[in-house]
Amino acid sequence: MEPHNKQHNIKLTCTEIGGLWGIFNQESMNVQFLTYFLHHLQDEEIKPLAEEALHISEGRLKKVKQIFLEENFPIPEGFSEGDVNLAAPQLFHDVFTLSYLYMTNRLGMINFSYFASNNVRLDILDFFTECIHTTTEMFGKAVKLMLSKGIYDRPPKMEYPKEIEFVQKGSFLNGFVGKKRPLNAIELSEIFFNIERNYFSVIIMLGFAQVINDKRLKNHILRGKSISEKQIQFFNDLMMAEDLLGTVTVGMEVTASTVSPFSDKLIFALINMLNSVDISLISHAMSVTMRTDLTAQYSKIIAEVMNYAKDTFDILIEKEWLEQPPLVTDRKKLLE
Repeated sequence: MEPHNKQHNIKLTCTEIGGLWGIFNQESMNVQFLTYFLHHLQDEEIKPLAEEALHISEGRLKKVKQIFLEENFPIPEGFSEGDVNLAAPQLFHDVFTLSYLYMTNRLGMINFSYFASNNVRLDILDFFTECIHTTTEMFGKAVKLMLSKGIYDRPPKMEYPKEIEFVQKGSFLNGFVGKKRPLNAIELSEIFFNIERNYFSVIIMLGFAQVINDKRLKNHILRGKSISEKQIQFFNDLMMAEDLLGTVTVGMEVTASTVSPFSDKLIFALINMLNSVDISLISHAMSVTMRTDLTAQYSKIIAEVMNYAKDTFDILIEKEWLEQPPLVTDRKKLLE
């Protein structure tokens, strides 16, 4: 399909501004992490994939800058070379770079699809569509390489049903009393990906806590690690109770380094992003769950994560690390 030219008489809407602004900050963060990973990366299979990912993120940043310049819109500050210390020793083993590529592109497919669905200016829609395409390709390449290295934990298998069935009993929703029905395919997939996402969080939180010097910030990171570990424990126990094998981590991906390669601002920006993703995806899991015990547990998890996210947010504001998203005009102030 032919790309659309900018429609000069149509200004960016709030959804387009919000999407572009969010992508700029997200990709400027990606550039810094990928630059650091590549500086230490030795694995000759992972390196080309990381280089391609860095090239894609840099291209997206360039494109968003171009759009904002054409619109006379302020370019966000985002993150820069000053947020990374390339002289610091390697904090994560090479395989973590592959985990990072897998997880960021998996979450990217979700985010870009959401951004694209909110856009009506066709040239911006083209940009988001391209983002979906390249992210999906990169996700596939990451999965393929993880499979070849034997480090991809596949979602649980299940027997195919013999025929279609319709829900006939109110007990289908039960989870607190009486006999619980087995998990359905949707619930099981949500549980698996919640475990997988939290394993990633545990690894990255461990690395961050190991190198950050501020005691208060370290304790906050360890609190986040504990929240993720609690979720992993609950969902693994649930799967074992259902006579399903729980998922296990593929191995330690953090080195013994205690020298921080990242600014505290960059570390907390990523934690803030992971909090946002966690709240969104747990909410989605709760919305498609049909067993009351799971719904109740998801509600507790969301409450705990939201409380942690609020405290993270407060730290970002206190340290003046949080760049303010564009605001609408304050009409009340103009009328004072």
